[in-house]
This record gives sequence, structure tokens and C-alpha cells, in this order.
Amino acid sequence: MSWSAVTGLLADAAPAAAGTTTTVPGESPSGLDLRLPTSAQEVGTSTKQAASWLDAHWQEWIASGVRMVFIVVLALVLRAMVRKLITQLITRMTRPPEDDAAEPSRLGGLLANTGVVNPERRRQRSEAIGSVLRSVASFTILGTAALMVLSALGMNLAPLLASAGVAGVAIGFGARNLVTDFLSGVFMIMEDQYGVGDEIDTGVATGTVLEVGLRVTKLRGGNGEIWYIRNGEVKRIANMSQGWSTASVDVQVGYKEDLVRVGALIHETAEVLAKEAPFDELVWAPVTLLGLESVAADSVVLRAEARTAPGKASVVARALRQRLKSAFDEAGIKLKEEPPAVAAGLAAAAASAVVDAAPPSVLADPASPRALATAPIPAPARPADESGPAPTKSG
Repeated sequence: MSWSAVTGLLADAAPAAAGTTTTVPGESPSGLDLRLPTSAQEVGTSTKQAASWLDAHWQEWIASGVRMVFIVVLALVLRAMVRKLITQLITRMTRPPEDDAAEPSRLGGLLANTGVVNPERRRQRSEAIGSVLRSVASFTILGTAALMVLSALGMNLAPLLASAGVAGVAIGFGARNLVTDFLSGVFMIMEDQYGVGDEIDTGVATGTVLEVGLRVTKLRGGNGEIWYIRNGEVKRIANMSQGWSTASVDVQVGYKEDLVRVGALIHETAEVLAKEAPFDELVWAPVTLLGLESVAADSVVLRAEARTAPGKASVVARALRQRLKSAFDEAGIKLKEEPPAVAAGLAAAAASAVVDAAPPSVLADPASPRALATAPIPAPARPADESGPAPTKSG
């Protein structure tokens, strides 16, 4: 029922006295007849006026009601259809190809990331994207339906839309960081930049992802601290848990060691390590010896690399270093050559130890350092021109 219809009802129900300004007892100064009918004639007149007003407006009421019901039903049906289409779209995007050698479809390629993301990871990411799309579709459809219902009730939507526009501009200026964070979070999820359990470096913090939200990402640092990082502030992301990792080991050996023998020993030790549990599942490719990394006067450094499971490079590298140390000890391979100066110093120290350990007897070797050290100190010679009798020894 429109406001014009209500106004017409009030005007018809209370006829004003035209051409007079006098106030009749029981009548309001505005001209509306507020008296109750006291006679049969007045009752009949009021009944005829109400019946004529209802007869003139009932069709409009029914049309408005049918229009509102139609709008609501259409909005609900359209919302259900859009949500179902989104669900089917997400299902097709996450469906793996029937043949491993076949290329993913165009829809599947949006979330496939072949060789990077496993099916479970793709399923979780697609569910997050589907939830966002369904929420946006529901808000848009139901909001439009609500405005159409208000318009069917006869309300003027121009002031409402103008106020909403001004409020939207104000909120946009005040919450621009929030909008930036939200959009960045949506694209992070769609592009699968990282997920829960990944080791990432965001530039400002490094740690394990605990939670991925549309506005904030939560990380667990190496010391146990929790970082809350706004998605809009992340400029770069290094993900150490996607695809595979590389374990690099620098092996130092003496300068005079046979490098061919050392390389063969490194390969043998790495092959034995890769066949033992749990490293048989962590090492994805044989160890490759890249060659000399640096050369010094007393040692050389060889670099070896191995492709490992994501985030397991440090575990494999530590185990390989331990195995190489034991293998070098058994093979007698030195990690560093002793310089000549150090060798000479060690020889002198050994000679000094032999002298200290010599027997104390002077008669054993008169020319020994210990015998010479016990020789008496000679008296100083007197000058020839010095007068006086020479000192005599007393008997």
C-alpha cells in the first residue's frame, strides 16, 4: 500500500467543509471530521466511502503483494542456481586429469600448478575460493532484491541510494587498507602463494604458516613467536615448502688429497644414506657433485647437492655431513693440511722435550746442552796497567 493511497483514504473518510473557516464542535481545525457516526445515515455514508476506497485500491494492493512475492522467490531461486554453478565450477577446477600424461583443462589449470600442489592442497584452496564467491553472490542478489521490494512498497530510493553512496565513499577512504588486505588475501588464495604448514619468508618475518585469512596471515617464528601479517603489506613471498628443496653440503678436504677418490667416497656415502629409512622418502634425486667451490693453501672445498622433499633440505644436509665425517675418518682423509711453519714449530717443541728429558749427569756427554749449561762462569780479566801486588791464594 502506497503513501498516496493512505492519504486518499484519510481525505475521503473526512470531508472538509468547503468555503468556511468556522470550527464545528467535534471537528478538528484542519477540516477532518473526527466525530463518530451517530445516525444511520452517517453510518451508511461512511460505509459507502470505505467500500468505494477499497474497491479503487484493492487491485493495486494485490499487484504490489504479488510483485514483492515474485521478487523474493526469484531472488532465492537465482541465489540457489548461482551457488550451485559456483560449486560445479570449483569441482571441475579441482578434478585431476584422468590420464597422468594428459594436460589439465583450462578450468583445472587455474588451480592445478602441476608439480607444486597436491590434490588435497588444491581441494582446500578451492573450498576457500568457493566460499568467497558464494558469499559475494548471495550479498549481491539479496541486496538487489531488498531494494526492489522497498521500491514496490512505494518508498523513494533516491535518498537511500544517495546516502549509501556517500557512506560508501567515506568508508572507502577510511578503510582502504582493509579493502587492500581483503583483495590481496583473495588473490593469494587463488594463486596458491602459500598454505597452512608452509615455511615462508615474507620479508618482515619468517616462519610456519598457522592460518591464512582474507585479511591477516598468522606465522609461527623460529623462536616460537607468532607473527600477524596483513596481506596488503606483503611485497614478496618466498615459499620453501612447495615443489622440492635443495640440500647443499660443502665438503672440505686437504689440499693434497685425491679428489677423484674423495668424490667417489661422497657418492658412495650419499647412496647408502638415500637407501635407509627415513631418508629413502626424503631424498628425491641422487646426490650431484658440482665440483670445487673454493681453493685455499691448505684445503679445498667441494660442493654436493641433492633434491629433497619440501622443507627437508636441512635434515638431509645434516645427516649427510655426519655420514661423510665418519667415512673420511675411516678412509684417513684429512680435512686440512698442516702448514710448514707449524710443522717446524712442532719439531722444535719435540726437540725441546727431548732435551728436558735428558739425564742430569754432566759426565754422560760433556758437549750436551745440559753439560754446557752447568759449566762455571769464567772470572773477568784484570787490566795490565793496574798497580798493586797480585792477589795470592791462601793455603
